[in-house]
Amino acid sequence: MMKKITALFVFLVQVVGAQNYTEYATGSTVDVTTNHEFGICMMGGASENDNAMIWFLNRADGGDVVVLRASGSDGYNDYFYSDLGVTINSVTTFVIQNEAGATDPYVLQKVANAEAIWFAGGDQFDYVSFFKDNAMEDTLNAFINTKQGVIGGTSAGMAILGSAYFSAENGTVTNAQALSNPYHNRMTLGYNDFLEIPFLEHVITDSHYDDPDRSARHATFLARYATDNNTRAFGIACNEYTAVCINELGRAYVYGEYPDYPEFAFFLQSNCVDDFLPETCVEGQPLTWNHSGEAIKVAKIPGLYSAENYIDLTDWSNSQGVIWEDWSVVNGTFANANSTNPNCDLLSVSETEMIFMSISPNPFQDTISIESQLHDFNVIIYDSFGKQVAKFQNQFEIDTTNLSSGLYFFSVFSEDFKETFKLIKP
Repeated sequence: MMKKITALFVFLVQVVGAQNYTEYATGSTVDVTTNHEFGICMMGGASENDNAMIWFLNRADGGDVVVLRASGSDGYNDYFYSDLGVTINSVTTFVIQNEAGATDPYVLQKVANAEAIWFAGGDQFDYVSFFKDNAMEDTLNAFINTKQGVIGGTSAGMAILGSAYFSAENGTVTNAQALSNPYHNRMTLGYNDFLEIPFLEHVITDSHYDDPDRSARHATFLARYATDNNTRAFGIACNEYTAVCINELGRAYVYGEYPDYPEFAFFLQSNCVDDFLPETCVEGQPLTWNHSGEAIKVAKIPGLYSAENYIDLTDWSNSQGVIWEDWSVVNGTFANANSTNPNCDLLSVSETEMIFMSISPNPFQDTISIESQLHDFNVIIYDSFGKQVAKFQNQFEIDTTNLSSGLYFFSVFSEDFKETFKLIKP
């Protein structure tokens, strides 16, 4: 850890390049390298939950924070730098006005050098327009997956964090519009073409869930994703004063002030059945996604001051403090009901108790050892996005030196056996 520097503390406002961006800088002008940690923090869109923001800043380990926004000014600078009691090196806010501002070499370097990146609220289509399919997208994904810094956002800044997203290109969409026609011209969705954040694959986020005009449209987002991609869909949403913080192991903790206030986060998933697709999801017709009232399994989690309640995003089932619900839609009418933990396995792994199988160590470094009575088996390694990165046959010692740090799923299978192991490479 390199923190022994002579710091120069400044507050700088800089307007650059015919209003391409405005910079607000607080703290040291000297970059530092710290033992930062990966994490994801998502806020529901009102004033920030201080405990969640402290969690976010602590992941930076005294490093540099960059705030990206398309409107507003320096509201986060003092809040992050001095109000929360967490020592950090600097806070730099960039108010980006266009793609030229987002791809300015100076801005890109600041983003690359940061240990924490926060997306403010506003209009998410500005972020899609300014940050996607250019050098900023590349820099953000390198920050997330190579540098493994902590990233987060609120409202519109939360909306862009899933691998799928509502772009709001044609403005917002209401429950009624979405339910009456899942392909309404305001149902503008992007799929797997922007940010690549571990644990948020196949996930569409939403915020401001206190607004009753949110949950049904969010269900429709999932129906569209499942239909258009022929795969199970997932969602994460927050009430306005609630935050979800996801650590490097994929455990999502919920911050809020429950029971003093009704503050919840919601974790949506297509029911884990073979026939999970909506019954009717076509242009010009009302949505029906029913499956006997169990189309979508929802974990409604109260946000506590201590954030003790959680759900594990590696299986979307292991959890604490969850209120389970079933959501469904019939001919454009949304309904919900109490339910139970579906015990869904994201990777659809079948477990066989009669066959012994062990993989160690965990965490691992350069070698993985397999112990089993099986002699004819295959091993496929997937990264946290579900992408296959390696395949082996009948190997009890596997060289993992080429794997970068991160979460991996080791799928071991034969004709009559299949089991998946979750391992971490620090």
